[in-house]
Amino acid sequence: MQISSRAQKIEPFYVMEVAKAASTLAREVANSETPMVFLNIGEPDFTAPPLVQIAAEKAIRDGKTQYTPATGLHSLRESISQWYASRFGIAIPANRIVVTAGASAALHLACMALIDPGDEILMPDPSYPCNRHFVSAAEGNAILIPCSAESRFQLSTEQVQSAWGPRTRGVLLASPSNPTGTSIDPGTLHEIHNVVKTHGGITMVDEIYLGLSFNEQYGQTALALDDNIISINSFSKYFNMTGWRLGWMVVPEHLVTVIERLAQNLFICPSTIAQYAALACFEPESLTLYEQRRHEFKARRDYFLPQLNAMGLTVPVMPDGAFYAWADCSAACAKLGIKDSWDFAFEAMNRAHVAITPGRDFGTAHTQHFVRFSTASSMEQLQQAAARLRAMLL
Repeated sequence: MQISSRAQKIEPFYVMEVAKAASTLAREVANSETPMVFLNIGEPDFTAPPLVQIAAEKAIRDGKTQYTPATGLHSLRESISQWYASRFGIAIPANRIVVTAGASAALHLACMALIDPGDEILMPDPSYPCNRHFVSAAEGNAILIPCSAESRFQLSTEQVQSAWGPRTRGVLLASPSNPTGTSIDPGTLHEIHNVVKTHGGITMVDEIYLGLSFNEQYGQTALALDDNIISINSFSKYFNMTGWRLGWMVVPEHLVTVIERLAQNLFICPSTIAQYAALACFEPESLTLYEQRRHEFKARRDYFLPQLNAMGLTVPVMPDGAFYAWADCSAACAKLGIKDSWDFAFEAMNRAHVAITPGRDFGTAHTQHFVRFSTASSMEQLQQAAARLRAMLL
C-alpha cells in the first residue's frame, strides 16, 4: 500500500518514542528501590477539580451526550469570554471564540483555513514539533529560525523581517513556549505583528500555557494587541484536563464561519461531555484551586532549576511560565563520554531511572545539546530525580 508523501514528511514524535522506552523499563524496575520517575511528558500531575468531575458525571446522567454546534456550546464560549475579561481585562466577544477538540484541532483548523500549498510559516527553533507538522499537513512549509538564549529562544523582529520572503504567509509563535517555558517580550510581539501586518500576513500565537505565567511582564494575552491575532488555547494545561481533549481558538470575526465550516466537516464537534464539564472550570471554587496549583508549579520550578544548574545541567533562561526546563547537557555529556542529548536521555533513563526528553523533537539548531525536563511532577518526585541525577553526574 502506497503511503502519501504528506504522511512521509511527518517525522516521528520522539517524545513519545522515548516515553515508550521509559514505560518498558519502568515495568521492569517497578518493585526496585528506584522506580522510574517521569519528567518527560508535559502533563500536570493534578487532575480535573472536583466540580469539573461532578459536572461530567451529571452530563452523562442527564443524557447531555449528543452533538453540540461545531463551534461549541454557547454557554462555554460565553464563560471563556468572561474569563478573558476577569483574568486579562480585555473584551473578547463569545462569537469570536471557537471551542475545539483540543488545541491540536484548533491549530489544524487555523492552518487549513489560512495556509495554501507552498506557503511558508516562520517559527522559532526550538519549538513544539507538532506545530510545524500542522503547517505541513496543510501543505505549507514551516521555516525554523534558530533562536538563542539572548532572545529567550523566541523570534526577534529583525529575524522576521530578514526571513520574510515571497512565499511567507505569517508566523506561528508560542508564549510561554514548549520546550523552553519562556515567553516572547510583549514589545517584541507588537513589533513582529506590525511587520506581519505590513506584509498582509497572519500572526498565530499558541497560548496554551498562558494561564501558567509566573511573571506579570509576560502574563498578558496577545489578543490585547489586535483583533486580527489568532490565539490558540487549551483546557489541558492550566485547567488540568489533558485527556479530555478540549481547547479553543479566538479568531477575527470574519474567520468564524470559515473555521465553523471546516470544523463541521473535520471534527463535527468537540466532546460534549468535556464541554459540559469545562463549564465548571470557571466556578470560583475551581479558579481558586487552579491558582493554588499555579503557585505549586512555580514552587517546583524554583526548587528544581537551581538543582539542575548546580550539577552542570545549565538552564540558560529562567522559564517565566509553563512547567519545563530547557537544559544544556553538553558538559554532562562530556563528563559521561557520550555524544549528545539523545544519548544523555537514555543514560539518565537507564542509570538514574529518570525519564526526560532529548532535544531532537524541537528543532535542529543546537537542540542536540539540550534536554527538556518537565516539572509538572510532584515535588517529591523532583527531589528524587535531582538526587539520582546528582549521583550520576557528581
